[in-house]
Amino acid sequence: MPETTANGIEMHYEERGSGEPLILLMGLGAPGSLWEDHAAAYEQHFRCILIDNRGAGESGKPAGPYTTRTMAADTAGLMDALGIDCARVAGLSMGSAIAQQLALAHPDRVRSMVLISSWSRCDRYTVAVFEHFKKMRTLASPADFAQLLQLWIAAPGYYEAQYEQMVQDQRSAAEGYMPLQAFQAQCDACSTHDVYDRLGQIAAPALLTVGDADIFTPLRLSAEMQERMPNAELLVFPGRGHIHHWEDLERFNARTTAFLLDH
Repeated sequence: MPETTANGIEMHYEERGSGEPLILLMGLGAPGSLWEDHAAAYEQHFRCILIDNRGAGESGKPAGPYTTRTMAADTAGLMDALGIDCARVAGLSMGSAIAQQLALAHPDRVRSMVLISSWSRCDRYTVAVFEHFKKMRTLASPADFAQLLQLWIAAPGYYEAQYEQMVQDQRSAAEGYMPLQAFQAQCDACSTHDVYDRLGQIAAPALLTVGDADIFTPLRLSAEMQERMPNAELLVFPGRGHIHHWEDLERFNARTTAFLLDH
């Protein structure tokens, strides 16, 4: 996996495909390689850049605090290092918050965006979720913490259908386990993210996707974003959860690819 220095830290990334660039920003606690099922579709049209965010995967894990603005600066620095002036951007959960900050700081560098399971500000409920994650990460075994996350992010039907895989993922959770301080710093970046009052400044075309069974970042958080962003569309996945992008993979890949090609 290639690496470069960006915004003062080592940033690891992977490139897939060719064409116009598409930056892929992963969510809380996860490496960029988890874009695999989507990059397999996107790489047929775009030069995909799968990034390990600050604190995750093989990228640098400096002491906190982390903010979504800092991670957007990391992304801009990586774009500089790769000679990318402007790109399409797709961000999942925390990655969508980073994408918002990137579009606000560098509006000329973001051609269009896909914002998945997103939010622009946290209410008390959402802050409590991130604080609970921080607390349980200190108390639970890797397997138990993996199960906790699965129960938050997967819709019940998907958990039932994929139960054997879920159990297998719990058993392998200790492999490459993210350092506690880095995970907690990413949680703090998520809970302090607040660009609600600036959403009207994001002019780039944006597709917001969300599952209506998402209990982690509920539909209402994406809906309020769509209302305030001048060029935003909202795509709802009925009966799907926070990971609707995996739960309805074929539809998700088809609809997001079409949007990115159109914009």
